[in-house]
Formats: sequence, C-alpha cells, structure tokens
Amino acid sequence: MFNSKKNMEEVLEYYNRGLEVDRLQCGIGKIEFERTKDIISRYLSKEKLVIYDIGGGAGAYSRWLAKLGHEVHLFDLSPKLIEIAREKSKNESENSIYKIELADARQINRPDGSADIVLLMGPLYHLTERRERLLALKEAKRVLKEDGVMIVAAITRFGSTLYGLSVYGEKNNLIEEDEFMKMIERELTDGQHIRPEKYPGFIARAYFHLPDELTNEITEVGLKHEKNIAVEGPVWIVPAFEEKWNFEDSRRRMLKIAKIVEEEKSIMGMSPHFVAIARKK
Repeated sequence: MFNSKKNMEEVLEYYNRGLEVDRLQCGIGKIEFERTKDIISRYLSKEKLVIYDIGGGAGAYSRWLAKLGHEVHLFDLSPKLIEIAREKSKNESENSIYKIELADARQINRPDGSADIVLLMGPLYHLTERRERLLALKEAKRVLKEDGVMIVAAITRFGSTLYGLSVYGEKNNLIEEDEFMKMIERELTDGQHIRPEKYPGFIARAYFHLPDELTNEITEVGLKHEKNIAVEGPVWIVPAFEEKWNFEDSRRRMLKIAKIVEEEKSIMGMSPHFVAIARKK
C-alpha cells in the first residue's frame, strides 16, 4: 500500500515551488500546449459552454477558454498555483476566468450535471492508487452533463525512459546513472514514478499510464470511452526542436505530423502525454 498522504505532500511541495507555471511555454511544452488546445477545440461550440478545468494549475487552458467566451471554473489543489491563477486572471481586461477555487479533484463543490465539458489535465498523474483515480473520474462524471465531454490527460508509461534515451550522449549520461535507471525500471514495471532525491526538478510522485489502462479506468466508472489521442506524438524527439519551432513552416509541419499519427496505437507510447475522450452516457 502506498502512503497517499506522503505522496500528496511531495506533490504539493513540488507545485507550490512554482516549477510548472511556465512549463507550457518552454521546450516541448510548447507543442503539448498547442496540440492540447487543438484537441479541446474540436469539442467546443460557438455557444457559451460551462467548462470545469479540474487540476488546471496556474490556468493556462482556463485563460485561453475564457478568452473564447466560455464560463470557466478552475480548480487546483496547490495554493500557490491558485494564487498565481488569480493574479494572472486579474490582468485580463475581459473574459477572465469565472471562478478559481482550491479543491481536490475527488471532491468538487458543484451540482450534479452542471458542466458541458470537464478537463482532467493533471489529477490522474498524481493519484498513484487506482481506487483514487477512479474516485476522481467518478467525481468528474458526477458534475458532467448528460452527453457532456470529458478530456482526461495521462503521462505515458515510457516518458522518462524515452527522455533519457533522447538526450543520451556526450553531454548527458542519465542512462548511466544508477538512480535514474532504478527509477525508470520501476516505471516500466508497474507505472509508479518515484523521483530520486538527486533529481529535484523531475515531476513529483506520479503514476504513468498505458493507454489501455486509462481506457479501462474510464469505462469502469460508467463513462463512454471514445478514443485516445497522442498529444505530442513522436515529434518531440526532434534534436533541434526549440530552434525549428520558431519557424512557422517547420512548426506547421511538426504539428501536422503529430495530428496524422495521433490515433495510431502502435506509436502511442512514444508520446509523453496522451488524452482520452469520454462522454457521460
């Protein structure tokens, strides 16, 4: 049995340090952000929607959706990220986030069937026990309207391993470090990510999914699973990614490749993140 309280303390300490605030504006976070917005956009409409961004951090997706005219409710467990989200929202002259609240994904203070769309863009990363992930999914289902859309993000089982291999060379030898190898061996075995003390910048205690696992968790709570979509796909491995992203044509081509292969099961695990699309029956 895992120590859930200790895990959450580590997670909160990590996010309260503000390490994730600008992640989506740096490095491969840029393609994650653009691809995720593209995926979410497919389920938006011209009419004003009520959207719950559960575990939405400092509000990158919430601010974007609010600017599009939707009623966005942002929830997060980290007091620091909630504080940052409120400050950033104050700077918006119009269409700011409707509500910003401190909350646990397993207990959202909203009525049954009150949201058109629910985003779970982070909570399942850090609920390391299956029963806890099911509680978060059940709660998201509860607040979702009939036939409403839920978009659930997960980190792939192979993310750390692929990262270690992608930078392996003269300047970076993570693969040769025993602590890193022990960490990825555990991840590859059972999905449990336990960050060694040597790497304080790595994401805090987490669970890394296989695509079929997330599908099964979603269907177990009574949601209708529609599809899994690779977010970054294999594109993030481009050696000169940061440089190429700055050129419009190169960026367009990389995004096009990611979209073409987004549902290809044979390479789903190459994407650091993937999302599941589900509906409330």
